[in-house]
Amino acid sequence: MTGSPLPPSESIAVEFKTSFGDEVVQSLVAFANAKGGAVYVGVSDSREVKGVGLGPETLTGWLNEIKLKTTPQLMPEADVLEIHGRMVVKFSIEEYPIKPVACRGRYYKRVASSNHAMGIDEAARLHLMSLNSSWDYQIRQGTSLSDVSLEKVKAVLEHIQARNGGPRAEDPLSFLHKYELVRGEAITNACYLLFCEGPSPYTGVELGSFSSEVLIKDGQTLKDDLFAQVEAILQFVRKHINKAIVITGEAASIERWDYPLEAIREIVLNMIIHRDYTSPYDSLVRIFPDRIEFFNPGALPPGLDVEHLMRDDYVSRPRNRLIAQIFKDAGWIEKYGSGVKRIRAAFAQQGMSTPDFRCDADSVMVTSYLVAPPLNTPLNTPLNTPLNTRDGILEWFRAHPEGSMAALALHLDLNRDTIKEHVERLKRDGLLERIGSARGGQWIVRGRL
Repeated sequence: MTGSPLPPSESIAVEFKTSFGDEVVQSLVAFANAKGGAVYVGVSDSREVKGVGLGPETLTGWLNEIKLKTTPQLMPEADVLEIHGRMVVKFSIEEYPIKPVACRGRYYKRVASSNHAMGIDEAARLHLMSLNSSWDYQIRQGTSLSDVSLEKVKAVLEHIQARNGGPRAEDPLSFLHKYELVRGEAITNACYLLFCEGPSPYTGVELGSFSSEVLIKDGQTLKDDLFAQVEAILQFVRKHINKAIVITGEAASIERWDYPLEAIREIVLNMIIHRDYTSPYDSLVRIFPDRIEFFNPGALPPGLDVEHLMRDDYVSRPRNRLIAQIFKDAGWIEKYGSGVKRIRAAFAQQGMSTPDFRCDADSVMVTSYLVAPPLNTPLNTPLNTPLNTRDGILEWFRAHPEGSMAALALHLDLNRDTIKEHVERLKRDGLLERIGSARGGQWIVRGRL
């Protein structure tokens, strides 16, 4: 039969393959984990029709292979197209309702016109999203109501009620049940993070104020509930940036901080609400003489990138929906998806450049510059020389003898290969030594540069 012309190119919903194999199945899985799509078998990447040979049982065999290699089992539509006298097979698959779908035990997602393997954490988040849920909604094992401070719950409840202009009409436990923060006798991840009775090992935030790229003058570690963390971070920032009194000619002068505090607050709220609390890494806030860096574990949601953030043409999908809802009802955030726009507007109103947003596979870094960096300086690139980088490594290992190179890479904002190269040189120079095993050993600093 004669089919429609081929699509103009590969895309987020179209893939060309010259022959049938595992890559075809992976593409179908990636489409099923997204919005659906089609794979054309017998067509090259450049859209040249090569054709495929089809015997009486070829198509049936391919469909059975797709079925056997996928979990849950996929059964795509299969059409044979005759294009330029050659046979092309079009496999079409719709978005699968309950995600993720796997090929041979591995999960794939569609990014632009290619397939990428998903990690376990990303696959778990996709599953929760397909169930219209999120990680923070899940029950937190090993905890109970005794781990929750009802005084903290009461304070937030009263704030919400005062904001809504109504009298107090419910007690803290009723509030927790209404928001499904508690189900039966069990508490959710959101409930624990928002109202934990004592320090939480899961909400670590490292704060640092630096006099240079590697010399820290003040630091603090937070392990509080999420509401307390927002205030503590903002207090630390205010402590380490400058405030000027601006004479306006009016009866009253105005205060002007180095950075617009309303924008810094939005950045901090985004950190707390969108953080991946299953990550082993802490959030970081580092204040330098010329910038503030905000590092947060957790990638942007699938399909969202920096370009969309800057254009404001995206739909907000909070990683932690229950936490986001509580913050919204408490009036700490106005509406979903408007934070980045307000951040840009606040910096522009103060005559400053838009913060730099950098998104990696498992983290987000926002850098706010006091003065815009030179045009030939890559954004978010630390201005480290080999000397102060190596000195910083020695200082860090002196303070953290059991620390890992991965943690050091995060601290200095350098990739792990660069850190490894510097460490090997320091070992050869006799300034650094590793004692013991990779897991149970420690670093010994033998000298100073």
